[in-house]
Amino acid sequence: MEKIQTFFKEYVAWLSMPDINLVDIIEILIIAFAVYQIVIWVKDTRAWVLLKGIIVLVIIWLLAAIFNMNVLLWIFQNVMVIGITAIVVVFQPEFRNALEQIGRKSFSSISPFEDSRAKYERYSDRSIQGIVKAVYEMAKVKTGALIVVEQEIQCREFERTGIPIDAEISSQLLINIFEHNTPLHDGAVILRDNRVVSATCYLPLSDNLELSKELGTRHRAGLGVSEVSDSLTVIVSEETGMVSIAREGRLQRNVDADTLEKMLCRASGKTSYSSRKKWWRGRKK
Repeated sequence: MEKIQTFFKEYVAWLSMPDINLVDIIEILIIAFAVYQIVIWVKDTRAWVLLKGIIVLVIIWLLAAIFNMNVLLWIFQNVMVIGITAIVVVFQPEFRNALEQIGRKSFSSISPFEDSRAKYERYSDRSIQGIVKAVYEMAKVKTGALIVVEQEIQCREFERTGIPIDAEISSQLLINIFEHNTPLHDGAVILRDNRVVSATCYLPLSDNLELSKELGTRHRAGLGVSEVSDSLTVIVSEETGMVSIAREGRLQRNVDADTLEKMLCRASGKTSYSSRKKWWRGRKK
């Protein structure tokens, strides 16, 4: 009996519930809310890619600590301060945007009990059909276009370089934006959750040396934004009228309407693709 009592004192006593008052409960709720908001922010920005890299480094650090790899531990200790500073500098736009969002949000918009149904399918069938119709109407008359279709990672820093639109996606609106000699035709359009968010946006240019020299700035910009986000970017060539798609740092050229619609359906989170009668099939005959 004495051994059992000793065991409980040494190994089980620490499991006893501590005294919790109202201040502790409020503190727990604040910390939980802060962690939730950080996770949501990381998920919607390029910081999600950074987080995965940090997780890999933490695993390497744990292995180095377990197996006493002194050289690796020394490198981690000396690079830690520089690494934190570099993260703050590189992701300064995301940090600023996160603080701005906190200041703009109301209590209802920051509630964790938001309806997630709309987020699952980011783009409706109507929006997808509008995008496809606009793209191939512009391709027919060789009107250059650059359309960024957002997915999980939001392009907030590029959105701020353009002019806010905040209108429902339609083929007429997209065609009118990229019409020649109009104030909004130059630059990219960013789409998010069935809305045209911003136009005339500036995108980062790709440094890919393997990209064909015959492709211009529009294609390099479309490929560049696909390298720093998970967006699907649709490019219409002004010279040839050819439709291209940039995704995950790769460029797919001469894409037909069926392929574009399938890729947009996958980008919107739809689990299936239905082969409906489409407007362009009648035109090809």
